[in-house]
Amino acid sequence: MIYLDNSATTHIDESIIEAMLPWFRDNYGNASSIYQLGRQARVAIESAREEIAALIGAHPAELIFTSGGTESNNTVLKSCCHESNLTDEILYSAIEHHAILHPVAELTHQNKRTSLLQVDACGILNLEQFEAIQTTNRTLISVMHANNETGAIQPIEKLRSLAPDALIHTDAVQSFGKIPVNIQTLGVDFASFSAHKIHGPKGIGALFIRKGIDFKSHQHGGGQERNRRAGTESPALIVGFQVAARQAATEMTARTETMKSAISLLRTLLNDTMDTIRLNTPLDQSLPNILNISFPDAEVLDGEAILQSLDIHGIAASNGSACVSGSLQPSHVLSAMGLSPAEAKAAVRFSVSKDTTEEEIRQTAHTLREIIAALRE
Repeated sequence: MIYLDNSATTHIDESIIEAMLPWFRDNYGNASSIYQLGRQARVAIESAREEIAALIGAHPAELIFTSGGTESNNTVLKSCCHESNLTDEILYSAIEHHAILHPVAELTHQNKRTSLLQVDACGILNLEQFEAIQTTNRTLISVMHANNETGAIQPIEKLRSLAPDALIHTDAVQSFGKIPVNIQTLGVDFASFSAHKIHGPKGIGALFIRKGIDFKSHQHGGGQERNRRAGTESPALIVGFQVAARQAATEMTARTETMKSAISLLRTLLNDTMDTIRLNTPLDQSLPNILNISFPDAEVLDGEAILQSLDIHGIAASNGSACVSGSLQPSHVLSAMGLSPAEAKAAVRFSVSKDTTEEEIRQTAHTLREIIAALRE
């Protein structure tokens, strides 16, 4: 099987599994307990917190562990609106992950004031529109660092100068471990992270909360994570996250070169061998591992058939949109970029990893070309 899907590419490396196993089999203590096993778990968790915080330019006290990006995103939005009472208004981009869009929709139903920020044809935040918006210290802005469907990197660092008093959150799940992520450079108050996008375990992530913000827990039931996230911590998952983050940082240059080379080859092969194709991933200002394409004659193509045919040929790719009631829906990201519903629905997103080979790329390009030709007959 050739895995060119955004989540399938991030298998857990054997070295990470080995680092996690002792915390399942031997050192299984509860980190909130005072006995020896518990103290050992606490030391491991705090060591991981220090190392991961250092990788993003944060203080360890500014990082709490969560179950992943979805929980981190929900926690920021809902606590800022309710428990912490920090905001009266949420500004969010049209290309956010559903882990932002869905809680924003719920808050809108609760009569919270929310406003949509538009993007240009390349999927980059429209800063001219943003400049015209009046923000205050009661405004929360949520814009992802890099898009999960197109790979487009957003100008997060420019938001601070345009909204000096606002609270700024960025979903950095896609960018962390693939490009440098430093919260000081970005100028954000909150940032969400997840381990499974960098070959770490699923079910563990982190939330950066800038020191000095009176942030109260959205999840109650215990005093863990400095009273900001109740629930028993998992030393095994946290250690797995730590090792994955360390390896991603250490190998970032080499991984980037490998992934850029794979994406460049795929883009060249598709451009050279397919008559009508649209590249939805910007050539510049994008992650090194994602290529999103669509077809101008999408009306005669079936997006679901494309993905199913690729799967039959042993290639795992994705459309990047949600599957609702078994029906593939047009990508909200591509729709926000101005693509027609048909083109957005028939788009294909390829996501490579550090382990993707040239042969896999060539086979994928050849297979896709044959699939599209057959669907056009």
